Amino acid sequence: MNRELRRLQAKEEERAKERRAAGMRPRRERVKFRQFLSEIRTELKRVAWPSRQETTTFTAVTLITAGFVTLYTFVLDLTLKQGVLKLLELR
Repeated sequence: MNRELRRLQAKEEERAKERRAAGMRPRRERVKFRQFLSEIRTELKRVAWPSRQETTTFTAVTLITAGFVTLYTFVLDLTLKQGVLKLLELR
């Protein structure tokens, strides 16, 4: 498989060099809007969606983590603020 991929990559590089030498840009074909939506729908069917319980768990973990980070930042800010104010009062 690896050897095959290398061969394909080498062929593609050769084609790209030929296109550059000829001054041609690779042309992308446009697809119709309905085909685009159809392809999106097909790809979304392949996605491994999390279950409701997994989504609830992930959401709870995210909110709890965000709460702890917010609390930590608040305490750190308050402590540093008090330290700077006391340092300035001494002078």
